[in-house]
Amino acid sequence: MNSSPQLNATNIHPDPWGGRLLGHPDHAGTNALLASRLAVHSPLIAVHRGSGAGSIAENTAPAVTAALAQGADIVEIDVIASTDGDYFLFHNGYEAMHFGLDRDIRELSTAQMEQLEYSWQAESDPPYGLARLDDVLQAFPGTILNVDRSWWYWDDLLDHLAGFGVTDQLLLKAPVEQEALELLADHPEPFPFLPIVKSPEEVEQVLAIGEINTVAMELLAQTPDDPFADPAYIQSLRARGIAVYLNALNLSNRVPLFCGWDDEASVLSHPDEGWGRLIALGADIVQTDWPALLRDYRGIG
Repeated sequence: MNSSPQLNATNIHPDPWGGRLLGHPDHAGTNALLASRLAVHSPLIAVHRGSGAGSIAENTAPAVTAALAQGADIVEIDVIASTDGDYFLFHNGYEAMHFGLDRDIRELSTAQMEQLEYSWQAESDPPYGLARLDDVLQAFPGTILNVDRSWWYWDDLLDHLAGFGVTDQLLLKAPVEQEALELLADHPEPFPFLPIVKSPEEVEQVLAIGEINTVAMELLAQTPDDPFADPAYIQSLRARGIAVYLNALNLSNRVPLFCGWDDEASVLSHPDEGWGRLIALGADIVQTDWPALLRDYRGIG
C-alpha cells in the first residue's frame, strides 16, 4: 500500500525541467514553451474552463483573461462544433444550465449557436454568447491552452489548428482511444499531447507510438493504492521526459480523479490535504477551479 505523500521542503521540486528534455528531442522547439514554464514554476497551474465566476461565463475569452489574472499557467478549454463545422468553446451537457436549452448543443448550426445568450446575463450589446475557438486562439499569444473534448473532430480540427501557427501553445487532451491516437500519429504537425491515462498499460500504449509528441500525461487514480499514487512511478515518468498532470477537480458525479486529494479537501479542510499531497507526489501540473488559492499555496516553495 502506498503511503500518502506529505509536503515538505525536501520534496518540492522548484526547477524540475531546467536543462532536461521534455518529450522527444525531435520536437524540442515545439515543446520549448511548456518546458520553459515548467522550469520556472512547480507545479504549473491549469485552470478548468478558465475562471467563470461572478458575471463571467466559463469557456469564454473573459474566463481565460480572469484565469490568467489569478495565476494560471495553462487554461483548459472545451471545444464543440456546429453542424456547419465551425468551432466554439463549450462543454456539452450544460446546455440547460447556461442557455435553458433542452437539446445537445452540437446539433445546432452556426447561426443557431451565434444566437445563444447566457441565460443568467442581462441583455448586452453585443450579446454575451458562445466564444469562437478561432477568436480565442488569436487573442492570447503566449498562453498555453489545454484543448479538451475536441478529439471527436480531429479528422478536420487538426488541420484547422495547424493553420494558426500556435502549435507550441496547444496541449491536446484525449483519452487513450485508438482512433484518436491514429489521427494524431498520422498528422504532420507535432501537436503536444496530453493523454488521459487510467493504468500503466495505457501509459505504455501511448509511449509506444513514437510519431505522437507526448509531453505530459493526466493520471487518474481513485485510491492511494493505485500504481499512479506511487512517487517512484511518478518519478519514472518524469525521467522519461513526461510531465505529470494531476487533476484536483471535483466534478458533479463525485468520482475522485486523484485519490480525493482535490480542491474540496484543499479549500474546505487545508491545502496540505489536497494540493499539498499532489505536489509532494511529484505533480508538474495541477488542474484546479481555485487558481488564486493554489497560486498562493504554491508560493511556500
